[in-house]
Amino acid sequence: MNIKWFGQASFLITSDTGLKIITDPYTPSERIPYREIEESADIVTVSHGHGDHSNVAGVKGNPAVVKESKEVKGIKFTAIQAYHDANGGGQRGSMTMFCFQVDGIKVCHCGDLGHSLDNKQIAEIGQVDILLVPVGGNFTIDAKVATEVYEGLAAKIVIPMHYKNERTPNFPVAGVDDFIKDKSNVTRLEVSEVEFKAGVLPAVAQIVVLKPAR
Repeated sequence: MNIKWFGQASFLITSDTGLKIITDPYTPSERIPYREIEESADIVTVSHGHGDHSNVAGVKGNPAVVKESKEVKGIKFTAIQAYHDANGGGQRGSMTMFCFQVDGIKVCHCGDLGHSLDNKQIAEIGQVDILLVPVGGNFTIDAKVATEVYEGLAAKIVIPMHYKNERTPNFPVAGVDDFIKDKSNVTRLEVSEVEFKAGVLPAVAQIVVLKPAR
C-alpha cells in the first residue's frame, strides 16, 4: 500500500493492485492554497460537507463516493459518527470517520474530528494499523487530544494531517511541531508519500510526518 498526502485531510491510498482511494478532497482557496488534485481515483470518501473536505467534482476518473458504511469495489468502509467540535456538533456539526482495509492493513481516517473518542467509538473503530489524524486544533482536535486518540486506539502508524505548514501559512491552526514535540517515536520525511506492508508494521506507535504533495 502506498499513502500520499495531498494536504489538509486529503490522501491518495493506492493498493498493490492499483485501486485508488482519495479521502476528503479539498477545494483550493486563499486560506488553503494547495494546488488542485490532479490524480484520478476509483473511490472517494467524504467525512463532511465543508468545502475543504468534499470536492468530489475535483477528482478525475468518475469515482464511487462513500459517505456512509458500504462496500465498494471489494473494500468495506465502516462509518463511525462523530462531531466537528467538542460540543456535540453545536458549533460545526457532525462528521464521519472512516475505517477500511487495504492489502491487509486497516486504515482509519478521522476527518475533522473535534473531540476525544468515547468508549463506543473506540469499540466501533477497533484495532487500527494506520491512523490519519488531525492535530492542528481550532477547527479539530489539538496535539494533546490527538495523542490521546492514537494512544487509545493503539495505532501502529500515525500520520498527522490538518495542520499549518509551508503551503498554508495563513491557516489559523497550529503546526505539526506541537504534536511531535517531546516524542521519540517520530519519523519526519521530506517526501509526500510512503509505502507500508502488512506484517512488517511496528509493534508500537510510530508517527510519520509527510510533506504535502500539492
